[in-house]
Amino acid sequence: MDKLTKIINRTIKAIESSQNQIFEIVEESRKQCKMIEQELGEIRAKTMEIIDLVEELEKMEKSSRYRLMVVNKNFKNYSEEEIKETYEKAKELQLQLLLKKNEEQIFIKRRNELESRLKMAKETLKKAEKLVSQIGVVLGYLSGDLQDVNVKLEDIKEKQYLGIKVIKAQEEERYRLTREIHDGPAQVFANVILKSELCEKLIDIDKEKAKQELNSLKETMRSSLKDVRKIIYDLRPMSLDDLGLVPTVEQLVDKFSNDTNIFVEFNVFGTAEKLIPTIELTIFRIVQEALTNVRKHAKATMVSVKIEYLKKSIRLVINDNGVGFDIKLNKIFNENNGYGLLSMQERVELLNGKFEIISKSEEGTKIQVIIPINQF
Repeated sequence: MDKLTKIINRTIKAIESSQNQIFEIVEESRKQCKMIEQELGEIRAKTMEIIDLVEELEKMEKSSRYRLMVVNKNFKNYSEEEIKETYEKAKELQLQLLLKKNEEQIFIKRRNELESRLKMAKETLKKAEKLVSQIGVVLGYLSGDLQDVNVKLEDIKEKQYLGIKVIKAQEEERYRLTREIHDGPAQVFANVILKSELCEKLIDIDKEKAKQELNSLKETMRSSLKDVRKIIYDLRPMSLDDLGLVPTVEQLVDKFSNDTNIFVEFNVFGTAEKLIPTIELTIFRIVQEALTNVRKHAKATMVSVKIEYLKKSIRLVINDNGVGFDIKLNKIFNENNGYGLLSMQERVELLNGKFEIISKSEEGTKIQVIIPINQF
């Protein structure tokens, strides 16, 4: 994740640097266009002036040539001074016309060059501006989409972390069940075998003693059966499949009230419907864990359990009037407490739900869960 973040940041910085360089090119192109336009304007004005002057000189030169032709035909009628003056004037106009025409060609060539340069500069500026716009769009996509990728990968990493914790919690629960079975039913069954063998020997020797041992064996088996049923219930209450979520929670609440003498108000809002087993089991486990924590830690006298069936989600709210606790410090919410509230929160988040717990010292505890029901 850190390497990906660095790559994303370097990519964005490189594009931003390129964008700044293109900005500089655009500004330089604009300056060049402005300078060429200014020079072109001056050249065009001078070119028009020289063209007008050439046209005037051409008229004057044509008139002087006509005057020279008249003088040549009738030179006897003109003095030598007049003939010389006519020749010199015609020669001077021809020279001026030649120079101005040459100057005219220079200005026209310069004007054409500037017009060509201006056209190319404008095309370059247009391309640079388009490139700036495109890079801006690309940068926007990269800044947004790559950051979204980063967020999504963080979310994947978080879900992976939650998944690992759930697996860890499952393994811890399996270990707990293994210990319960080993220390409970397994030991009882071993004891049953020994007592059965003892009864087998006593039945022909002391029938009364054998009868007592059989009665003891019967009580032991009843106790063991109760333990096995509790383990099965902890794994998954069969009533969830047979009766549904609401009756199962109702049974749990009644048993809790009878065992602890803590008043529990249970209410259901909306139309109860059958949900996928994972969601129903998650809701049940949260109620179960919350009531367990109330019994062990809260010192409460009253608990409220509310289940609300909405169109697109199911909402669970559990309140107690107990002593409350500091969420950050209390061991009930500690991440090492395998099937505590943190584990419940992880389950809810894996179902794309929201888990909220509010508690303060001497102000009780509130748990709120919202899980989407139409996502699977």
